[in-house]
Amino acid sequence: MLEIYTPYVIGTTISSEYEAPTLDTFTGRIRAYTAQLPWLICRIDGKAAGYGYAAPHRSRAGYQWSVETSIYVAPEFHRCGVAAALYRALFSLLVRQGYYNIFVGITSPNERSIKFHSAMGFVISGAYQDSMYKFGQWRDVIWMAKSLRPHEIAPVPTIPFPMIAHEAQTEAVLVLQAQTVRVRTHKNREEQDGDEEKTG
Repeated sequence: MLEIYTPYVIGTTISSEYEAPTLDTFTGRIRAYTAQLPWLICRIDGKAAGYGYAAPHRSRAGYQWSVETSIYVAPEFHRCGVAAALYRALFSLLVRQGYYNIFVGITSPNERSIKFHSAMGFVISGAYQDSMYKFGQWRDVIWMAKSLRPHEIAPVPTIPFPMIAHEAQTEAVLVLQAQTVRVRTHKNREEQDGDEEKTG
């Protein structure tokens, strides 16, 4: 997963970090987040194709039913449906835990990401203008939001992910396995096209 994430740090504005985290720092983040929230990895034929996770939106008590999500996909699996599969699994798990809102910050410009998140049910909710500085330029961050359920007046406390991890793991695997069929089909088609180009 760190190998997937590092190019996003050093070569893009998708991540706001300047330097890739160390392995210890990265695994520390996983341990911290999974104490309450899901962190999923999608493997295709044993290879890490992408990963996604939820993190707290803010620390104050009133925000406890809202999360932020991030998805990172290996370059060779772009446009294969991996990100959508990870999101669908996260949506299902977060609903089961009792969450209501998901937010995602997108460094502008990134029309492709905005279009993808719109297709996943997110809507633009606002922007932090000139809030992120990277690669010698101030950049806006567009915030998009998705509601997971109708908003009740008095929501109940959320369930920590470890309490449902065992039963939820099966559900997440089934969601990702269903998408894997599409990914494998896509990759096989690309390989066949490549062979045709080589022989033609």
